[in-house]
Amino acid sequence: MVIDYKAAGVDIEAGYRSVELMKKHVQETMRPEVLTNLGGFSGAFSMEKFKTMEKPTLVSGTDGVGTKLKLAFLMDRHNTVGIDCVAMCVNDIACAGGEPLFFLDYIACGRNEPEKIAAIVSGVAEGCKQSGAALIGGETAEMPGFYPEDEYDLAGFAVGIVDEKDLITGKDLQEGDVLIGMASSGVHSNGFSLIRKVFPMTRESLGTYHDGLGCTLGDALLSPTRIYVKALKSIRTAGVTVKACSHITGGGFYENIPRMLKEGTRAVIRKDSYAVPPIFGMIAKTGGIEEKMMYNTYNMGLGMVLAVARDDVDKTMEAARAAGEVPYVAGQIEAGEKGVTLC
Repeated sequence: MVIDYKAAGVDIEAGYRSVELMKKHVQETMRPEVLTNLGGFSGAFSMEKFKTMEKPTLVSGTDGVGTKLKLAFLMDRHNTVGIDCVAMCVNDIACAGGEPLFFLDYIACGRNEPEKIAAIVSGVAEGCKQSGAALIGGETAEMPGFYPEDEYDLAGFAVGIVDEKDLITGKDLQEGDVLIGMASSGVHSNGFSLIRKVFPMTRESLGTYHDGLGCTLGDALLSPTRIYVKALKSIRTAGVTVKACSHITGGGFYENIPRMLKEGTRAVIRKDSYAVPPIFGMIAKTGGIEEKMMYNTYNMGLGMVLAVARDDVDKTMEAARAAGEVPYVAGQIEAGEKGVTLC
């Protein structure tokens, strides 16, 4: 009996086809600084144009999509989760004041289906285009026996740059600064382990249309994470100094907003200052989830919160709108114990 790699469950030819199918998507993300082609052992990126910075500083972010992937499997829709993967990394970089430069993805699967892999990478490429990052490399690992044949995991890593003097650290926060929240596109990519307990995870349930959502439940839940890179760049270009910034991910308001604060400052957010998307009300009502737990798990309609001086509010709002975002004056900074108050 002769056994080869394909008989063991790893199809090398399928891997080659995956690379061919994803090439066109990857090419659309290229920046002039990229020095290597897809298929090499590493990705090279020139730092020449950043020599003019006083103290060029690299910032990085890494994350995955989490159990939101389970919905993609059920709905057999794989072209948006890549946006989520990129968003979770580049939004963190933008929070530090950085410009994302390049991105690498990692896909691990039970069986390499070239068309499915290409669909995933098309989403990654779309996220890269939205953030201005080049997709300079990645890995597709076929792991039979480790993952079910029709499932995969997706994670990524991004590197950005900022001049050290422009890092957003929260050190200059003061009482009276204003909190601007930018609307989310829905649940984004956190809290899906809870969502999968709230709703039946069946094609019928996810495919049911709800008037209150204006779409099916699955469409609402799979809506990709909003990418705020261009908005923050627009705000900087408008001459605004962002004093502090928080990407509202897992842990919601109560965990993430304190991360942007310095000791002696407290964030006060008015819950009625912005529109909460109906998907959150549906999650809370169906699951019988208390309001505090909702704000401690989800973004509740604000994907990014930043603090600016009161005199910069109008410029910030205008710049965010010009970048296609929906901003809200959501609260203010007060003196007090480091933390967040929702009122």
